[in-house]
Formats: sequence, structure tokens, C-alpha cells
Amino acid sequence: MKSTSYTVTTTAQKIISSGPSSAYVYLHVTGNDAVYVGGADVTAANGLATEKHTTPIQFFIPRGNELWAITATGSIDVRVMTEGA
Repeated sequence: MKSTSYTVTTTAQKIISSGPSSAYVYLHVTGNDAVYVGGADVTAANGLATEKHTTPIQFFIPRGNELWAITATGSIDVRVMTEGA
């Protein structure tokens, strides 16, 4: 498994790159506000909202897809765990 930490802001940021195979990833928002996830076009208005300080959220990322994140305001720390070294 590989762990990565991101500081997500009001500018969409790629947190999972596309890969040659499908994979499960785990996302944990450690900040005090929601982080919105989706494709490269994610915004706070159209993204899937995550809850602050919840248990990690599992996502299935199909082969060739990416996961992007954004906040509505400020910056929020996010931890991501993926398969691989």
C-alpha cells in the first residue's frame, strides 16, 4: 500500500492518476470542512461531498480514470491510500 498526503484548495487537484488497471483507493479528510471529489471538472457545486473527520471512504477507480478534489473555501488536508509501493 502507498500513503499520500495532499493539501486540497479551491483549485481542482488530481489526487489519483489514471492507471493500467482498476483499483480501490481510500480517502480520509482530516480537515474541518468538506472536500468535493470527481473528475477533472469537479467543483464544490458538482462534486461528491465528503464528510470531515469521518472514517476513510473507499472508492473504486476504473482503469484509465482519475480522481480530483477541491474545497469550497480555504485548504483541507486529505490522506489517500492506494495499492502499490
